[in-house]
Amino acid sequence: MYKSQPTARVLNSVYRLLISILVGLSLSNLVFSADLQIPELGGSSAGLITPAQEYDLGQKWLQVYRAQVPTTSDPFLQVYIERLVRQLATYSQLQDRRLEILVIENPTLNAFAVPGGIIGVHTGLFRYADTEEQLASVLAHEIAHLSQRHYARRIEQQANASTSLIAAFVASIILGMTAGSDAGIAAIAAVQAGALDAQLRFSRQMEQEADRIGMETLVRSEMDPYAMSKMFENMLHASRFTRRPPEFLMTHPVTESRVSEARLRAQQESVGASSTKLIYELVKVRAHLLHEKNRNTAVQIFEDEVRGDRYSDTAANYGLALALIRDEKTKRAQQLVSALLKEDPRNDFFLVAQVDIYASEKKYEQAITLLEKELKQQPNNHAYNTRIAEVLMQAGQYNYCNQILRMHVKRRPKDDYIWYLLAEVEGLAGNIFEVHMARAQYFKLNGLFDKAEIQMANALRLVKNTDEQTRAKIQEELKSIRKMRRELADF
Repeated sequence: MYKSQPTARVLNSVYRLLISILVGLSLSNLVFSADLQIPELGGSSAGLITPAQEYDLGQKWLQVYRAQVPTTSDPFLQVYIERLVRQLATYSQLQDRRLEILVIENPTLNAFAVPGGIIGVHTGLFRYADTEEQLASVLAHEIAHLSQRHYARRIEQQANASTSLIAAFVASIILGMTAGSDAGIAAIAAVQAGALDAQLRFSRQMEQEADRIGMETLVRSEMDPYAMSKMFENMLHASRFTRRPPEFLMTHPVTESRVSEARLRAQQESVGASSTKLIYELVKVRAHLLHEKNRNTAVQIFEDEVRGDRYSDTAANYGLALALIRDEKTKRAQQLVSALLKEDPRNDFFLVAQVDIYASEKKYEQAITLLEKELKQQPNNHAYNTRIAEVLMQAGQYNYCNQILRMHVKRRPKDDYIWYLLAEVEGLAGNIFEVHMARAQYFKLNGLFDKAEIQMANALRLVKNTDEQTRAKIQEELKSIRKMRRELADF
């Protein structure tokens, strides 16, 4: 794919971007009067930064972040996290539900929320959450940060400070939440030392509030309230054997008292005990394999899992089957997948595993036929649409692949991987104009506006002067891209 790997440049970019946004706030919003009152916890007035400004800040941060950090293209992981976040948001206090959900391919324990409705989840979080409800407890906590506008309120706490101090402070918050502790600590060092203790106390209060409101969201979602304290215990256990705590714990410190408070809250609720759901196990297996790059090691790991008790027999056999397919041992993988399909013939995960076997053996027609049959029943299924496009491309059926992707990109216009596939198939089909258009959208989604501008300009050159409508649309898009590029020109 076109995206670059993470570099230190993104850290500086985010920091400078946040400063520029906050310094650019109108003076009418930055009133530092002596009688300005900090809102009490539980309120969400946050007068210094409006919700619209928060949203703008988040979108600009997203442009910088996505340009540097790899997100997963696994459709099962994507859809699972998206579904769970949106389900929780429905039962939360979040009013603005324009959510951007990032599933970041990273094996570390981390999740974060950024002003403007952005929630990021590292795929490594699956490693530490034993159940769906434990994972949901982390997501509910992050949604609570957004619903209570904690970032804006922390800035408002600095109401008597200078504009530059506020900028430095908010940069430290978001860098610490997303880019790693070193950058966050460096940014915090720029904030006056005398104010730091008060900031940290306020942060602890917000963490407690996010725990409480997150718990309420879990209960309204009919999930196990004890999942939060159990997840905290898992985090504490994970940190005991490492010199450096996981990134999540650098910004969300977990203490024994916090675990106890979560357990006490859970005791006041009357929801049944947590149980591991098969779909969560299957997603967890895929995340596990995503982080294991060595094929032979992956097979050995799941050979052991079949004999162990970490996963159910079904999930362990599914993981072993995927590992064997990756290692091109399709004969044995077929035995496992056939047994899984006999157990559950309508399971999306198992059906796509069967397609993977067919594709690995170059039995493209069988793979396509199977997916076509399933798409008749579930035409919007993301995994089926993505996989059939990939197989059609392998089979050289570029026009058919194009049709599938053109329909699917309308359903998921912000999915950069679908735009990437579309650009690839247009190139293979020799549709040069459409290659430029699809690549421009891919680059735009990932904040690579210089590259998006080049692609759009190239597309414009291919449009006949008589096609005024198309030329006008491209020129308007070019204006939009150039505007976005100017906003990030200093980074």
